[in-house]
Amino acid sequence: MKRKNKIPFYQHLFVQVLVGFGAILVVFVCIIGIVYTNLYENSIEDTYRSQLKSQAGRISQKMSDYVCQEDKEGAFLYQEYLETVTNSENTDIWLIDNGDDDEELEREFTNVDIEDIDLSNEVNKVITEAKQQKIAYACGYDKIYERTMMCVAAPIYGKKEEVVGIVLLNSYVTQKDALIKKSREYTMYSIVAGATLAVFFSVVLAFAITRPMSRLRYVAAQLTKGDYKFRTNLKGKNEIAYFAQSMDTLAERLEENEQERKLIEQARIDFFANVSHELRTPITVVRGYAECLADDVVPSEEKKHLYYQRMVSECQGMERLVGDLLTLSKMQNPHFTIVKEPTNLVQIFQDILRNYKSISEKKKVDIRFQCENEIVMMMGDYDRLRQLFTNIIDNALKFSHEGGNIYVTLEQDEKIHVFIRDEGIGISEEELPHIFEKFYKSKLRQNAKGSGLGLVIAKYIVEKHEGEVKVTSQLGVGTEFSFEFQPFNGEMEL
Repeated sequence: MKRKNKIPFYQHLFVQVLVGFGAILVVFVCIIGIVYTNLYENSIEDTYRSQLKSQAGRISQKMSDYVCQEDKEGAFLYQEYLETVTNSENTDIWLIDNGDDDEELEREFTNVDIEDIDLSNEVNKVITEAKQQKIAYACGYDKIYERTMMCVAAPIYGKKEEVVGIVLLNSYVTQKDALIKKSREYTMYSIVAGATLAVFFSVVLAFAITRPMSRLRYVAAQLTKGDYKFRTNLKGKNEIAYFAQSMDTLAERLEENEQERKLIEQARIDFFANVSHELRTPITVVRGYAECLADDVVPSEEKKHLYYQRMVSECQGMERLVGDLLTLSKMQNPHFTIVKEPTNLVQIFQDILRNYKSISEKKKVDIRFQCENEIVMMMGDYDRLRQLFTNIIDNALKFSHEGGNIYVTLEQDEKIHVFIRDEGIGISEEELPHIFEKFYKSKLRQNAKGSGLGLVIAKYIVEKHEGEVKVTSQLGVGTEFSFEFQPFNGEMEL
């Protein structure tokens, strides 16, 4: 089956970056090449024109000197020199009169008669401008030479500073055209090389941009599928690298949340299973006794009274279980907060020991309380703290032997320390890591009527008071619970 989210080739980011950036570079290189070629051609033409104008100016100045001095012999020798220059530089040098009968240049000073020559418009134009005492320039096709020529005309002055003749330079542009052609070839090679490099760097840049983006897209697709183990593993200090690192952090947190969700879900399943198990037995017992009483199969009043007592006992057990469940539910709620106020731990323990005095005497267990101070203050909830230490002392009594001792020690330095130690049967190393788990109960007969929630609730109460709890135990020796809390510093929490 064809994937719906498959991207067409032309829509790939790699192709778009390559084409876009490559096209920009190629166009830029071509524009630079064309501009450079035009500038170079204009520079060559300007240089060539300047050379011709300079040459024409020198010749016209020299011929003007001969004309003013009427040095015909010198002019003749100079014309021979000009013929040598013409042969060496591919330039025809014409010395012509101005065509005016009053100011006509003598034939000894001329070497070309243009009366019978069909001159081009460009040549006629520069001759006309030279008669106006200007050094004129033109370039175009010349029908005499049957090729493109460059011509420059300069005036020759007489004694009265009048224009008596004209120097006309007709130069072949073969050399100039050769230079321009060569420059165009080099420019074309440069454009091709530049375009090739532009495409190459475009590929490198496009790959550098799209490779991490493709990796990001792949990892994001895996995350949307619920597979949080994938990472981009991209390093660097640019925006894409920072984004990739943020995505890796997100993936880690998603993975942690998924694991936590699974643990919570499993805990929820176990919770309901344990609740069902804990409630099934007393409900079954109550139902059995109730059916016996309803069917009037219990003959004696004494036995009926016993059945009623057992039903009341089972109901009391279910009541305790439901109460513990409600308390645990509150403690597990992250939005649940306890109301703290300055509380004297000494008073809490005095109340607890007063209530347990008859129970401890009945079991012949001595509870010994030790504290050097009459007041040990901390910020806390009186009822919750009393519930906490009541659960611990209740367990200590439950698992203590007759004639044993329970030691409750309260100390204060930088922190408040509470130690509750019994001399009971102890907890095995295998069971010790699980005592704070929900519904965990040892198989001992002393724990038969327990709900398995007392220590869990106790731990939550400690955490709500920003405290710590530790347990050490040894079979046959006893168990010690140690607590640590922050003392009251005289400032009320808001």
